[in-house]
Amino acid sequence: MSERETWTSRVGFIFAAVGSAVGLGNIWSFPFQTATNGGAAFLVVYLLAVFLVGFPTMLAEFVVGRRSGTDAVSAFEAFGFGEWSFVGGLGVFTSFVTLAFYSVVGGWVLSYIVGSVTGASFGDPTAYFGAVASGPITVAAQAVFVAVTVGIVALGVADGIERATTIMIPGILVLLVGMAAWAATLDGAAAGYAYYLSPDVDALVANAGSIIPSAVGQAFFTLSLGFGVMIAYASYLGHDDSLPADGTAIVVINTLVALLAGFVVFPLVFAIGGSVPESGGSGTAFTALAAAFGQLPFGTVVGLVFFVVLLFAALSSSISLLEASTGYVVDNYGYSRTSVAVGLGALNFAVGLPTALSTATLGWYNDVVFELLLPVVVLLTVLFVGWVAAGESFEELGRGSSVGEAFSTVWLWWVRLVIPVAVGLTLVLGVQSLLVKAGVLASPVLLG
Repeated sequence: MSERETWTSRVGFIFAAVGSAVGLGNIWSFPFQTATNGGAAFLVVYLLAVFLVGFPTMLAEFVVGRRSGTDAVSAFEAFGFGEWSFVGGLGVFTSFVTLAFYSVVGGWVLSYIVGSVTGASFGDPTAYFGAVASGPITVAAQAVFVAVTVGIVALGVADGIERATTIMIPGILVLLVGMAAWAATLDGAAAGYAYYLSPDVDALVANAGSIIPSAVGQAFFTLSLGFGVMIAYASYLGHDDSLPADGTAIVVINTLVALLAGFVVFPLVFAIGGSVPESGGSGTAFTALAAAFGQLPFGTVVGLVFFVVLLFAALSSSISLLEASTGYVVDNYGYSRTSVAVGLGALNFAVGLPTALSTATLGWYNDVVFELLLPVVVLLTVLFVGWVAAGESFEELGRGSSVGEAFSTVWLWWVRLVIPVAVGLTLVLGVQSLLVKAGVLASPVLLG
């Protein structure tokens, strides 16, 4: 068996992990999750979730990955607890299911890039989305997006994933800053900022049952937690890297991208005299933004740039989702990376076909991942790190770092006690939300 690949530099790992974290969840989903859940009230809970739950959980996944030096499934066995391997397996399964519908949304982005060039997406945004959201065009776009993802993963950790993300992540940041500066010149900027940045405490209290699981689920999704991705990525790290420092850089950059997206989207929508849609399906972001770009000076040019940024974000995450399962098969069965990436890509395309043919099915996939699978995987992972492998986890966090025992001790007890409660509550609320959507419950029982 050939020697296992590694990152060529610490910066390469940070960009790759940021690439996994910075995805459609930050730019496509985050502003409209914010709108759907009461504006800045959601933003406050989201930021708390990122730093109080997401960051410590990311360190937990890093610890498992680097300590084991292997894929997300085998990592738990490498600790000497093979019976916990199902947690890694569930994470890899979650990443696979997510990529199945994520690639469809990535295909929408490709269609909107084409529509931005031809002008078709700006003329009648609702009709255009209806034409590309499901059906043969959607399947074709999904196939192209999957093919590009497979091509990058097949090239390897350093030559494919690291090289691609070191180009895409700086590009995303530069372009978003430029678009935010442009949006600040629009007439509706002040109203957009006010909506975005003024918390409505009453809305937060009244809608806590829906805001909390949405915000925590969004935090997990945008940080790529619960997918096995961060375990896999950390497994390619050397022991001289500081996990807390790297994790901080990743969380800060990821959060910055999400916030920048809001500074683009909210002024943009308010500038045309409308309001941010607070309900609607998965295509609301595309139709609302295309409508706004089509009515503003230089909007069609900026719109093209925006959808290119979305494509970079989508690809940087999709390659990490495919890498979780690819790394497992390559590590354990000895097949070539190229053949594994192609085979899994083809299988994932097939699994995602129902979501390419029905936006309702896509929404169902999304809800199951956000509200059930991610909280379950995260909960089991932190229980493993905090209680089952606490000694090894404590030691691994401090390796290569100068944070000291005090930080590691606080982190370990936070992972043991605080995060399981927070994630457990989120899971209960998420399951209630699924049952309400399925018609089993009339309204949430807890916090309803």
